[in-house]
Amino acid sequence: MVLLRSILFNLCFYALMILLMILGLPVLFAGRRAIEDHARLWARLSLSLLEHVCHLRVEFRGLENLPEGATIIAAKHQSFLDVLALILRARDFAFVYKRELGFIPLFGLYLRNSEQIAIDRAKRGSALPQIIAAAKGIFAARRQLLIFPEGTRRPVGAPPRYKSGVARIAQETGIVCVPVALNSGLFWRRRGFMRRPGTAVIEFLSPIEAGPDRDQFMQALENRIETASGRLLAEALAKDPSLAAGTGLSATPA
Repeated sequence: MVLLRSILFNLCFYALMILLMILGLPVLFAGRRAIEDHARLWARLSLSLLEHVCHLRVEFRGLENLPEGATIIAAKHQSFLDVLALILRARDFAFVYKRELGFIPLFGLYLRNSEQIAIDRAKRGSALPQIIAAAKGIFAARRQLLIFPEGTRRPVGAPPRYKSGVARIAQETGIVCVPVALNSGLFWRRRGFMRRPGTAVIEFLSPIEAGPDRDQFMQALENRIETASGRLLAEALAKDPSLAAGTGLSATPA
């Protein structure tokens, strides 16, 4: 049943995305806020589809830790599900995305017209200054920057690989950073086809203030996210040990 439900969901999910991109073409000329509202509609419908077809729901915790206005939201990244969930909860958001995504027909138009931050990964030396310069404009408009400190999706149970760019952004802008822990990779895996039933948790943790010591900032960020994510993984595995299959995690974590 999980396989059949996953097939049905994936067919419906991509059909929905294409349909909304076509129907939403007039939104491209209505300004950034209208595009963001359209993106939230896509996220809301996708998560509803996920819950009704695959019996996988998303639970948000710690929303009281997410302030209004300019904020850095630094999230663990295990799954595309993270993107849908964060779009739904962030206020006036901006993502950092690789420039190549902007060349995808229609999808790229939405990215460019919603004033997200495109970077060229081939130009490693100039990427961070480019992000910082764009982030200052984002924060001046009281928007929230969504960033994945590991740079890409990481498999569940893989050793963390945090990059210090988020610390430099916080240091040079003075904007508070809200860490986000999650266990989404147990249910919707990186490059995986199956969508497993259960409850994926997205938890906003207590904010970290920008400070002069980047190493201290990064240690605090990594410790909070990894500790909380480990707790959420253990919680999910205690309810359904079969989720550990293929992850390298113990089905009965300590």
